[in-house]
Amino acid sequence: MLYIVTGASGHLGNNLVRLLKMNKEDVRVLVLPNENSDILNNLGVDIVYGNVLNKDSLYALFDLSKSTYTYDDVIVIHTAGIISISSRKDQFMEKVNVLGTKNMLDLSMAYNIKQFIYISSVHAIPEKPNHELITEVTEFDPALVKGSYAKTKAIASNLVMDAYKQGFPITIVHPSGIIGPYDYKKGYMTQMIMMYLNKELSTRIEGQYDFVDVRDVSEGIYKLASNYHLGTYILSGHLISLKKLFLILKTLSGRKRKTAVVSSWFVKIFIPLFSLIGRIYKKPPLFTNYSLYTLKSNSNFSHQKASFTINYHPRPIDETIKDTALWLISEKKLKKPSIISFILKKSNEN
Repeated sequence: MLYIVTGASGHLGNNLVRLLKMNKEDVRVLVLPNENSDILNNLGVDIVYGNVLNKDSLYALFDLSKSTYTYDDVIVIHTAGIISISSRKDQFMEKVNVLGTKNMLDLSMAYNIKQFIYISSVHAIPEKPNHELITEVTEFDPALVKGSYAKTKAIASNLVMDAYKQGFPITIVHPSGIIGPYDYKKGYMTQMIMMYLNKELSTRIEGQYDFVDVRDVSEGIYKLASNYHLGTYILSGHLISLKKLFLILKTLSGRKRKTAVVSSWFVKIFIPLFSLIGRIYKKPPLFTNYSLYTLKSNSNFSHQKASFTINYHPRPIDETIKDTALWLISEKKLKKPSIISFILKKSNEN
Protein backbone atom coordinates (compact mmCIF):
# COMPACT_ATOMS: atom_id res chain seq x y z
CA MET A 1 0.00 0.00 0.00
CA LEU A 2 1.15 3.54 -0.76
CA TYR A 3 0.14 6.22 1.73
CA ILE A 4 0.08 9.82 0.52
CA VAL A 5 0.19 12.24 3.46
CA THR A 6 -0.28 16.00 3.30
CA GLY A 7 0.78 18.25 6.16
CA ALA A 8 3.54 15.76 6.94
CA SER A 9 5.73 18.26 8.78
CA GLY A 10 2.93 19.21 11.18
CA HIS A 11 2.35 17.76 14.62
CA LEU A 12 -0.11 15.04 13.57
CA GLY A 13 1.44 14.59 10.13
CA ASN A 14 4.96 13.75 11.27
CA ASN A 15 3.72 11.44 14.03
CA LEU A 16 1.54 9.64 11.51
CA VAL A 17 4.43 9.28 9.07
CA ARG A 18 6.63 7.85 11.84
CA LEU A 19 3.96 5.25 12.63
CA LEU A 20 3.47 4.31 8.99
CA LYS A 21 7.21 3.79 8.53
CA MET A 22 7.41 1.76 11.74
CA ASN A 23 4.85 -0.53 10.11
CA LYS A 24 7.01 -0.72 6.97
CA GLU A 25 4.52 1.12 4.79
CA ASP A 26 5.54 3.10 1.70
CA VAL A 27 4.88 6.78 2.26
CA ARG A 28 4.85 9.79 -0.03
CA VAL A 29 4.51 13.21 1.59
CA LEU A 30 3.64 16.70 0.42
CA VAL A 31 5.86 19.51 1.68
CA LEU A 32 5.66 23.21 0.85
CA PRO A 33 8.43 24.30 -1.58
CA ASN A 34 10.30 26.46 0.96
CA GLU A 35 9.46 24.42 4.05
CA ASN A 36 12.14 22.79 6.20
CA SER A 37 11.87 19.03 5.66
CA ASP A 38 14.70 17.97 8.01
CA ILE A 39 12.35 16.04 10.31
CA LEU A 40 11.20 13.93 7.35
CA ASN A 41 14.51 13.36 5.57
CA ASN A 42 15.61 10.53 7.87
CA LEU A 43 12.28 8.68 7.84
CA GLY A 44 12.70 7.11 4.41
CA VAL A 45 9.77 8.83 2.73
CA ASP A 46 9.31 10.09 -0.81
CA ILE A 47 9.07 13.89 -0.59
CA VAL A 48 7.08 15.85 -3.17
CA TYR A 49 7.16 19.63 -3.02
CA GLY A 50 3.89 21.38 -3.72
CA ASN A 51 1.01 23.38 -2.29
CA VAL A 52 -2.56 22.24 -1.73
CA LEU A 53 -3.68 25.64 -3.05
CA ASN A 54 -1.92 25.03 -6.36
CA LYS A 55 -3.67 22.12 -8.02
CA ASP A 56 -1.08 21.84 -10.79
CA SER A 57 1.63 21.23 -8.18
CA LEU A 58 -0.28 18.22 -6.83
CA TYR A 59 -0.17 16.02 -9.92
CA ALA A 60 3.34 14.80 -9.05
CA LEU A 61 1.95 13.60 -5.73
CA PHE A 62 -0.37 11.19 -7.56
CA ASP A 63 2.10 10.12 -10.26
CA LEU A 64 2.59 6.34 -10.13
CA SER A 65 4.54 6.03 -13.39
CA LYS A 66 7.79 5.15 -11.60
CA SER A 67 6.21 2.75 -9.12
CA THR A 68 4.63 -0.71 -9.17
CA TYR A 69 1.46 0.58 -7.51
CA THR A 70 -1.98 1.08 -9.02
CA TYR A 71 -4.44 3.68 -7.77
CA ASP A 72 -6.32 0.92 -5.98
CA ASP A 73 -3.23 0.66 -3.75
CA VAL A 74 -3.26 4.35 -2.77
CA ILE A 75 -4.65 5.83 0.46
CA VAL A 76 -4.57 9.61 0.79
CA ILE A 77 -4.51 11.04 4.32
CA HIS A 78 -5.15 14.76 4.17
CA THR A 79 -3.90 16.33 7.40
CA ALA A 80 -2.76 19.67 5.92
CA GLY A 81 -4.58 22.65 7.36
CA ILE A 82 -4.27 25.72 9.50
CA ILE A 83 -5.34 25.54 13.15
CA SER A 84 -6.23 28.81 14.80
CA ILE A 85 -7.60 29.91 18.16
CA SER A 86 -8.17 33.40 16.80
CA SER A 87 -11.68 34.82 16.73
CA ARG A 88 -10.94 36.77 13.56
CA LYS A 89 -11.93 35.60 10.11
CA ASP A 90 -8.80 34.52 8.28
CA GLN A 91 -9.11 34.34 4.49
CA PHE A 92 -5.85 32.44 4.08
CA MET A 93 -6.94 29.83 6.65
CA GLU A 94 -10.23 29.47 4.80
CA LYS A 95 -8.42 28.93 1.50
CA VAL A 96 -6.07 26.30 2.92
CA ASN A 97 -8.71 24.45 4.94
CA VAL A 98 -11.46 24.53 2.31
CA LEU A 99 -9.93 25.00 -1.16
CA GLY A 100 -6.89 22.90 -0.23
CA THR A 101 -9.16 20.06 0.87
CA LYS A 102 -11.26 20.38 -2.29
CA ASN A 103 -8.16 20.18 -4.48
CA MET A 104 -6.92 17.03 -2.76
CA LEU A 105 -10.38 15.47 -2.86
CA ASP A 106 -10.93 16.33 -6.53
CA LEU A 107 -7.67 14.67 -7.58
CA SER A 108 -8.27 11.65 -5.34
CA MET A 109 -11.65 11.16 -7.01
CA ALA A 110 -10.23 11.76 -10.49
CA TYR A 111 -7.61 9.05 -9.95
CA ASN A 112 -10.15 6.81 -8.19
CA ILE A 113 -7.85 6.00 -5.26
CA LYS A 114 -8.66 3.30 -2.72
CA GLN A 115 -9.53 5.60 0.22
CA PHE A 116 -9.51 9.29 1.10
CA ILE A 117 -9.08 10.10 4.79
CA TYR A 118 -9.81 13.66 5.79
CA ILE A 119 -8.61 14.95 9.15
CA SER A 120 -11.35 17.26 10.30
CA SER A 121 -11.87 18.39 13.92
CA VAL A 122 -14.40 17.98 16.71
CA HIS A 123 -14.96 21.71 16.24
CA ALA A 124 -16.79 20.93 12.99
CA ILE A 125 -19.49 19.13 15.01
CA PRO A 126 -22.24 21.29 16.57
CA GLU A 127 -21.99 21.68 20.32
CA LYS A 128 -24.75 20.10 22.40
CA PRO A 129 -26.32 21.82 25.43
CA ASN A 130 -26.08 20.83 29.08
CA HIS A 131 -22.89 18.81 28.73
CA GLU A 132 -24.69 16.20 26.59
CA LEU A 133 -22.51 13.56 24.94
CA ILE A 134 -21.32 14.62 21.48
CA THR A 135 -21.19 11.87 18.87
CA GLU A 136 -20.53 11.62 15.12
CA VAL A 137 -22.76 13.44 12.63
CA THR A 138 -23.29 13.05 8.89
CA GLU A 139 -24.07 16.68 8.04
CA PHE A 140 -21.97 19.76 8.73
CA ASP A 141 -23.21 23.33 8.85
CA PRO A 142 -20.81 26.25 9.47
CA ALA A 143 -23.74 28.25 10.86
CA LEU A 144 -24.06 25.77 13.73
CA VAL A 145 -20.47 26.05 14.99
CA LYS A 146 -18.58 28.95 16.54
CA GLY A 147 -15.25 30.42 15.48
CA SER A 148 -13.55 30.92 12.12
CA TYR A 149 -11.49 27.73 12.38
CA ALA A 150 -14.54 25.60 13.20
CA LYS A 151 -16.48 27.06 10.29
CA THR A 152 -13.72 26.25 7.80
CA LYS A 153 -13.54 22.67 9.06
CA ALA A 154 -17.34 22.33 8.86
CA ILE A 155 -17.38 23.60 5.26
CA ALA A 156 -14.55 21.25 4.25
CA SER A 157 -16.13 18.32 6.10
CA ASN A 158 -19.36 18.94 4.23
CA LEU A 159 -17.51 18.83 0.89
CA VAL A 160 -15.92 15.52 1.81
CA MET A 161 -19.19 14.10 3.17
CA ASP A 162 -20.93 14.93 -0.11
CA ALA A 163 -18.37 12.76 -1.90
CA TYR A 164 -18.98 9.97 0.62
CA LYS A 165 -22.73 10.14 0.02
CA GLN A 166 -22.03 9.81 -3.71
CA GLY A 167 -20.26 6.52 -3.02
CA PHE A 168 -16.59 7.54 -2.92
CA PRO A 169 -14.55 5.72 -0.20
CA ILE A 170 -14.24 8.40 2.46
CA THR A 171 -13.24 8.43 6.12
CA ILE A 172 -13.60 11.60 8.16
CA VAL A 173 -11.64 11.76 11.42
CA HIS A 174 -12.48 14.24 14.17
CA PRO A 175 -9.63 14.53 16.70
CA SER A 176 -10.13 16.56 19.88
CA GLY A 177 -7.32 18.75 21.29
CA ILE A 178 -4.12 17.08 20.10
CA ILE A 179 -1.11 17.14 22.43
CA GLY A 180 2.06 15.10 22.73
CA PRO A 181 5.67 14.87 21.52
CA TYR A 182 7.23 15.75 18.14
CA ASP A 183 5.42 19.08 17.90
CA TYR A 184 8.19 20.90 16.04
CA LYS A 185 6.00 23.88 15.23
CA LYS A 186 5.15 24.43 18.92
CA GLY A 187 1.37 24.59 18.94
CA TYR A 188 -0.74 26.19 21.65
CA MET A 189 -0.58 23.35 24.21
CA THR A 190 3.09 22.53 23.61
CA GLN A 191 3.91 26.20 24.07
CA MET A 192 1.96 26.29 27.33
CA ILE A 193 3.67 23.16 28.71
CA MET A 194 7.08 24.49 27.70
CA MET A 195 6.42 27.87 29.33
CA TYR A 196 5.31 26.25 32.59
CA LEU A 197 8.35 23.96 32.75
CA ASN A 198 10.61 26.95 32.04
CA LYS A 199 8.97 28.89 34.89
CA GLU A 200 7.64 31.45 32.44
CA LEU A 201 4.04 30.70 33.32
CA SER A 202 2.70 30.75 36.86
CA THR A 203 -0.97 31.58 36.28
CA ARG A 204 -3.88 29.78 34.72
CA ILE A 205 -7.59 30.19 34.18
CA GLU A 206 -10.46 27.86 34.98
CA GLY A 207 -11.81 25.57 32.30
CA GLN A 208 -11.59 22.12 30.80
CA TYR A 209 -11.22 20.39 27.48
CA ASP A 210 -10.78 16.98 25.89
CA PHE A 211 -7.12 16.35 25.09
CA VAL A 212 -5.82 13.38 23.11
CA ASP A 213 -2.31 12.07 22.50
CA VAL A 214 -1.10 12.65 18.95
CA ARG A 215 0.23 9.09 18.84
CA ASP A 216 -3.20 7.66 19.69
CA VAL A 217 -4.79 9.72 16.91
CA SER A 218 -2.09 8.48 14.50
CA GLU A 219 -2.71 4.88 15.50
CA GLY A 220 -6.47 5.35 15.14
CA ILE A 221 -6.05 6.77 11.63
CA TYR A 222 -3.77 3.91 10.65
CA LYS A 223 -6.24 1.32 11.90
CA LEU A 224 -9.09 3.01 10.03
CA ALA A 225 -6.97 2.97 6.87
CA SER A 226 -5.49 -0.51 7.09
CA ASN A 227 -8.88 -2.06 7.92
CA TYR A 228 -10.74 0.06 5.33
CA HIS A 229 -13.29 1.60 7.69
CA LEU A 230 -15.32 4.34 6.05
CA GLY A 231 -17.58 7.03 7.53
CA THR A 232 -17.02 9.44 10.42
CA TYR A 233 -15.05 8.78 13.61
CA ILE A 234 -14.33 10.90 16.67
CA LEU A 235 -10.85 10.26 18.07
CA SER A 236 -11.00 12.00 21.42
CA GLY A 237 -9.02 11.42 24.60
CA HIS A 238 -9.78 12.54 28.14
CA LEU A 239 -11.88 15.41 29.43
CA ILE A 240 -9.53 17.16 31.85
CA SER A 241 -9.66 20.41 33.78
CA LEU A 242 -6.82 22.90 33.58
CA LYS A 243 -6.53 22.52 37.35
CA LYS A 244 -5.68 18.83 36.96
CA LEU A 245 -3.44 19.49 33.95
CA PHE A 246 -1.33 21.97 35.89
CA LEU A 247 -1.23 19.64 38.90
CA ILE A 248 0.24 16.91 36.67
CA LEU A 249 2.85 19.38 35.41
CA LYS A 250 3.63 20.50 38.96
CA THR A 251 4.11 16.90 40.15
CA LEU A 252 6.23 16.01 37.12
CA SER A 253 8.52 19.05 37.39
CA GLY A 254 8.84 19.37 41.15
CA ARG A 255 7.85 23.03 41.07
CA LYS A 256 6.83 24.19 44.55
CA ARG A 257 4.99 27.36 43.74
CA LYS A 258 1.23 27.04 43.45
CA THR A 259 -0.24 28.18 40.12
CA ALA A 260 -2.38 31.27 40.59
CA VAL A 261 -5.88 31.26 39.11
CA VAL A 262 -6.96 34.29 37.08
CA SER A 263 -10.61 34.86 36.23
CA SER A 264 -11.65 34.70 32.57
CA TRP A 265 -13.17 38.18 32.60
CA PHE A 266 -9.84 39.61 33.81
CA VAL A 267 -7.97 37.81 31.01
CA LYS A 268 -10.42 39.17 28.42
CA ILE A 269 -9.35 42.71 29.29
CA PHE A 270 -5.79 41.92 28.22
CA ILE A 271 -6.57 39.87 25.09
CA PRO A 272 -5.62 42.77 22.74
CA LEU A 273 -2.25 42.96 24.54
CA PHE A 274 -1.72 39.19 24.24
CA SER A 275 -2.46 39.42 20.51
CA LEU A 276 0.00 42.30 20.08
CA ILE A 277 2.75 40.44 21.94
CA GLY A 278 2.07 37.36 19.82
CA ARG A 279 2.47 39.36 16.60
CA ILE A 280 5.68 40.98 17.85
CA TYR A 281 7.30 37.69 18.83
CA LYS A 282 5.63 35.72 16.00
CA LYS A 283 4.04 33.26 18.42
CA PRO A 284 0.37 32.35 18.84
CA PRO A 285 -1.12 34.11 21.90
CA LEU A 286 -1.97 31.89 24.84
CA PHE A 287 -5.39 33.50 25.26
CA THR A 288 -7.99 34.68 22.76
CA ASN A 289 -11.74 35.11 23.04
CA TYR A 290 -12.14 31.85 21.13
CA SER A 291 -9.76 29.90 23.38
CA LEU A 292 -11.61 31.18 26.45
CA TYR A 293 -14.91 30.14 24.88
CA THR A 294 -13.52 26.67 24.04
CA LEU A 295 -12.42 26.04 27.63
CA LYS A 296 -15.96 26.78 28.81
CA SER A 297 -17.77 24.92 26.03
CA ASN A 298 -19.15 21.39 26.00
CA SER A 299 -16.20 19.14 25.12
CA ASN A 300 -17.84 15.89 26.16
CA PHE A 301 -16.82 14.01 23.01
CA SER A 302 -17.50 10.29 22.65
CA HIS A 303 -14.99 7.94 21.01
CA GLN A 304 -17.23 4.94 21.61
CA LYS A 305 -17.66 4.24 17.88
CA ALA A 306 -13.89 4.11 17.34
CA SER A 307 -13.40 2.01 20.48
CA PHE A 308 -15.94 -0.52 19.22
CA THR A 309 -14.73 -0.52 15.61
CA ILE A 310 -10.93 -0.41 15.91
CA ASN A 311 -10.35 -1.07 19.63
CA TYR A 312 -9.34 2.56 20.13
CA HIS A 313 -8.27 3.33 23.71
CA PRO A 314 -6.36 6.59 24.38
CA ARG A 315 -3.48 6.41 26.84
CA PRO A 316 -3.52 8.22 30.23
CA ILE A 317 -2.99 11.99 30.05
CA ASP A 318 -0.14 11.74 32.59
CA GLU A 319 1.85 9.61 30.15
CA THR A 320 1.28 12.10 27.33
CA ILE A 321 2.48 15.05 29.40
CA LYS A 322 5.54 13.15 30.67
CA ASP A 323 6.54 12.09 27.15
CA THR A 324 6.03 15.65 25.89
CA ALA A 325 8.34 16.94 28.63
CA LEU A 326 10.97 14.31 27.81
CA TRP A 327 10.79 15.25 24.13
CA LEU A 328 11.20 18.95 25.00
CA ILE A 329 14.30 17.99 27.00
CA SER A 330 15.70 16.01 24.05
CA GLU A 331 15.10 19.06 21.83
CA LYS A 332 16.88 21.30 24.39
CA LYS A 333 13.77 23.47 24.81
CA LEU A 334 13.79 23.37 28.62
CA LYS A 335 16.13 25.80 30.38
CA LYS A 336 16.04 24.98 34.11
CA PRO A 337 18.61 22.31 35.09
CA SER A 338 16.81 21.53 38.36
CA ILE A 339 13.50 20.89 36.56
CA ILE A 340 15.19 18.83 33.83
CA SER A 341 16.92 16.71 36.48
CA PHE A 342 13.68 16.23 38.42
CA ILE A 343 11.73 15.19 35.31
CA LEU A 344 14.40 12.68 34.30
CA LYS A 345 14.56 11.24 37.80
CA LYS A 346 10.78 11.05 38.06
CA SER A 347 10.56 9.33 34.69
CA ASN A 348 13.18 6.74 35.61
CA GLU A 349 11.29 5.91 38.80
CA ASN A 350 8.24 5.07 36.73
